[in-house]
Amino acid sequence: MDENKYYRVYSQFLRNKYGEKVYKLPINIETTCPNRDGCVGTGGCIFCGEVGTGFESLSNSISVKQQLEKNKEYISKRYKAKKFIAYFQNFTNTYMEFEKFKYLVEQSAIEDVVEVSISTRPDSISDKYLEFLKEFSERKGINITIELGLQTVNYHTLKKINRGHTLAELIDSVIRIKKYGFRICVHFILNLPWDDNVDVIENAKIISSLEIDQVKIHSLYIVENTVLGDMYKQNKINIISKDEYINRVILFLKYLKEDIVVERLIGRAPKEDTLFVNWGTSWWKIKEEILQKMIDNEITQGEKCDYLNGKALNKFR
Repeated sequence: MDENKYYRVYSQFLRNKYGEKVYKLPINIETTCPNRDGCVGTGGCIFCGEVGTGFESLSNSISVKQQLEKNKEYISKRYKAKKFIAYFQNFTNTYMEFEKFKYLVEQSAIEDVVEVSISTRPDSISDKYLEFLKEFSERKGINITIELGLQTVNYHTLKKINRGHTLAELIDSVIRIKKYGFRICVHFILNLPWDDNVDVIENAKIISSLEIDQVKIHSLYIVENTVLGDMYKQNKINIISKDEYINRVILFLKYLKEDIVVERLIGRAPKEDTLFVNWGTSWWKIKEEILQKMIDNEITQGEKCDYLNGKALNKFR
């Protein structure tokens, strides 16, 4: 099955851009989030466990350079890889003192790294940090991608999951990042208990109108010893079915601008202490089901993206 006929696949985008397959090397640094330490809130997002999302990363007691070299050696031997993306993955990777941020980013410029990807929050973007990244990028010849965790454009749901920011911060961060020419990837969870299909469509429409470059779609997983975990055990939330999730992903893709790169359709989760993940099914099987349904119904990314550039004026064209 040729996925690229139905949506814009990230791996193919990287191959076209860099001339060969490119692999991400995760980096885990000692940091936190502003909704954990009291800056904008406490406790973190209600779904986030103590290790955050970097459950497959090396220990943050190892330096950035050592983590990259170790992961690079393993990936190079296993896949004969020659080009890499240094991925600052876990928690909020711009939420720290400026000098520390500079120091950590400088360590990522090892041989064969062609891009640095920095995962952060919309409320943790500022011109000062972006100006440094621009200078670093030009000096090292390394591209920059900023990954923004949003999860949903529904600001009522953002409050329920304790994000500590609303949609406004996303818009502000996107405007600022675009001034420096960096690519932007926005993360979504399409099966949050308080969202429906209207929110799924609006996710795609907002991101398309902001001319975001990439999206990363996650399914919600529920971890023990979290607020969401307690809600799940007490039957206070409802998780949609696997088939409903598949339909939501396809609905999202229909309304997503066709040139936006899709990094993933569903995520993986840690095995330990997980109460719910991917309906007990392998992530790749769900991905195959999504693609097969698109093929069977001749659905392609962007086929419903008719709402930009003055939709109401179409009658006069």
